[in-house]
Amino acid sequence: MDEPHLLCRMPSPLGELTLVATEIGLRAVLWPHDEDRVGLPESMVLSRIDPVLNMAARQIGEYFAGERKTFDVPLDLRGTQFQTETWRALAEIPYGATWTYSQQAAHIGRPKAVRAVGAANGRNPVSIVLPCHRVIGADGSLTGFAGGLEAKRHLLVLEGTLKR
Repeated sequence: MDEPHLLCRMPSPLGELTLVATEIGLRAVLWPHDEDRVGLPESMVLSRIDPVLNMAARQIGEYFAGERKTFDVPLDLRGTQFQTETWRALAEIPYGATWTYSQQAAHIGRPKAVRAVGAANGRNPVSIVLPCHRVIGADGSLTGFAGGLEAKRHLLVLEGTLKR
C-alpha cells in the first residue's frame, strides 16, 4: 500500500496552490486547474500540521514576498532517472537567471536531449521549488509552464529577470 499523501492549500499572488507531501518530502505543487499533471493517489488527507507541508508553504510564501531565493524543503520526486536528473538540475539555475532548454540538456550531459528535457520539465511535480519557470526558448521566448505563461512571466518579473 502506498504511504499516505497529505495536502494543504495556500494562497499565492497567482491563485491557490495545492501542496502535496509524503513523510519523505514535498511531492507536488499544483496550480489551479492542474490536478492531472502529476500522478497522485485519488485519496489524500488534508493536513494543517504536517512539517513538510508547513515548511513548503512558508518557503513558497517567503519566495513570493521576495525574501527567499532558494528552497531547502525535502522532496519526494518520482519519475524516471532522466526526469529526476532533469528536475534536480533546475535547482542549479540561479535566482534571477534563465537557461535555455539546450543549456539545461548540456548541463546534465545530454546535449542532444533538448526535446526530452522540455518534456521532463513539463512533468516537473514541484514547480517554483524546482524552478522550471527559469527555462526559456532558444529565442528568449516564454514556453510552456504548468501554471500558464502569465504565471511564468510573473515569476520571472518577481525575480528581476523580465521587466513588466
